[in-house]
Amino acid sequence: MIVYSATKSAFQNDIMTNNIGQIILNKYHDTTGKNTGVYEVNSWSNSLQFMDRVLNDDVIPADAGISIEYHIPRSSKRIDFIITGLNHDNKESVVIIELKQWMKAQLTEKDAVVITRFKHGEKETPHPSYQAWSYKRLLEDYNQTVEEEQIKLLPCAYLHNYEMDNVIANEFYKEYIDQAPLFLRDDALKLREFIKTHIRYGDKSKILYRIDHGKIRPSKNLADQLSSMLAGNDEFVMIDDQKIVFETALKLASESSETNKNVLIVQGGPGTGKTVVAINLLVELTNMQLVAQYVTRNSAPREVYEVKLTESFKKSHISNMFSGSGAFHKLDSNIYDALIVDEAHRLNAKSGIFSHLGENQIKEIINSSKFSIFFIDEDQKVTLKDIGDKEEIRKYAKKLGATVFELELESQFRCNGSDGYLAWLDNTLQIHETANTFFEDNDYDFKIFDDPKKLHDVIIGKNTVKNKARMVAGYCWKWVSKKNPNLKDIQIGNYKATWNLDKDGQAWIIQPNSVTEVGCIHTSQGLEVDYIGVIVGSDLLVRDGKVFTVPEERASTDKSIHGWKKMAEVDPEGTKKRLDAIIKNTYRALMTRGTKGCYVYFIDKEIEKYFRSQLAKST
Repeated sequence: MIVYSATKSAFQNDIMTNNIGQIILNKYHDTTGKNTGVYEVNSWSNSLQFMDRVLNDDVIPADAGISIEYHIPRSSKRIDFIITGLNHDNKESVVIIELKQWMKAQLTEKDAVVITRFKHGEKETPHPSYQAWSYKRLLEDYNQTVEEEQIKLLPCAYLHNYEMDNVIANEFYKEYIDQAPLFLRDDALKLREFIKTHIRYGDKSKILYRIDHGKIRPSKNLADQLSSMLAGNDEFVMIDDQKIVFETALKLASESSETNKNVLIVQGGPGTGKTVVAINLLVELTNMQLVAQYVTRNSAPREVYEVKLTESFKKSHISNMFSGSGAFHKLDSNIYDALIVDEAHRLNAKSGIFSHLGENQIKEIINSSKFSIFFIDEDQKVTLKDIGDKEEIRKYAKKLGATVFELELESQFRCNGSDGYLAWLDNTLQIHETANTFFEDNDYDFKIFDDPKKLHDVIIGKNTVKNKARMVAGYCWKWVSKKNPNLKDIQIGNYKATWNLDKDGQAWIIQPNSVTEVGCIHTSQGLEVDYIGVIVGSDLLVRDGKVFTVPEERASTDKSIHGWKKMAEVDPEGTKKRLDAIIKNTYRALMTRGTKGCYVYFIDKEIEKYFRSQLAKST
């Protein structure tokens, strides 16, 4: 998505109005339907004046393309400034410029990380050259047009207020400065020469428009790339806050010991890259000769990863790297260097099939490791047994003498990078009130079907491309086919389907023929596909505009809320609140499994009508 697009001459004319900040703000609002703060408007006004002066050279063609605030496909990241045109050899070139108003920075010991002052104080952030380079990699990884048409991407960073020092241009950051040259306050002429080297002729073929409207590759699926990552290849580049979390975790892991225990809590919603960072950490910590394990309560991701890895690694090697959350109650203190806990909101108190082993999984994980990192999203608790929350982690860390650090992941890669869709979904499900009352984001394919069979047929059709489309549903139908595969579990009018067959276990989501079946939260949470079809059962209703849950409609074969009636006798209000959260969180999780699209069928026609009413503003 391009917020502002013009030729160089038109951009310079806009600068001459002395109102460039408001012009960009108006374009931003027209393009995204959103507003932004005075701080960002002032940033545009200040930095773009400097870019105007850099471009004030007749050798840089007047019809070169200028794009500002370009939203990278499949992410919520924006590139500050882009110049497009042809180079000496008439090859299409795109100069990517990361603009910063920084005046000072501090060195860190973390790869590609510096400290600088922002509006609300000092903060760790990626080095500008790394940031520009990582945006280039994102475009190369996801945009088929860039690859097929051999468009050259040339990243750099321009810190127009920053005087040369031994921090920002330190040898420590050389690897990334070499990839994306760094230009400081006194380097305006050097930046001009850099641009002139790569942009000699104008952009008559709308290069960035073609990139923006070109084919987007299927996103790199973590399970598909896992074997390559463990073999030492860089499959996923850490972006912005992901890089901060990654480097902070590496530093804490290397510094931790039996007498210096550390815990890192990382908050992140769907698609913020929690699992990508977690797996990258597993690879790097292992390379550092540290004893590390990737831990999840939900076995579905582990089984999928093990299936993907069996051709490349021995079973024993795989098993040593992945673990369930119930494996630590008998272990001595500090036998691991690092435990990486993904989906930490799914942790239980007790372990074992009968929930009779150990005391508390959070406590046992922290006790077993010198360093523990918990990736968590408290809005993804989906059973009554889920006890993972930040307060519990802090409590047990304090008891065990561990120092707690906390970070947050915000970069959005799920749902085609549409943070608007996620905010709208939270608002519509009445989980959190947000400003996204209506869904108007064309970047994400959301549709409501009035026939479950038509929905399933569309998903089967989508699956023929990359085996990346699946059907899921709320657990409102008994799993009768578990004992008799000839029976159908889900029956809605003429539509009949079975739950995922037991023979595939928790690796159901990657089996080619499983698109004919229907999965549930237990076989899909923590995983992703391109397109997800969701049947919303009768446990989620709307009456008079109020979303409410009906736990009685959950199938007796689902153990997610087992025992809720006894709990309600003791604490009716507290139990109701927990059940509401679990059922809403379940559908939130199901409806965010698709990276490209989500198609939904509602059993209850009132909630279908309600969701339809939230799709677009009435005229």
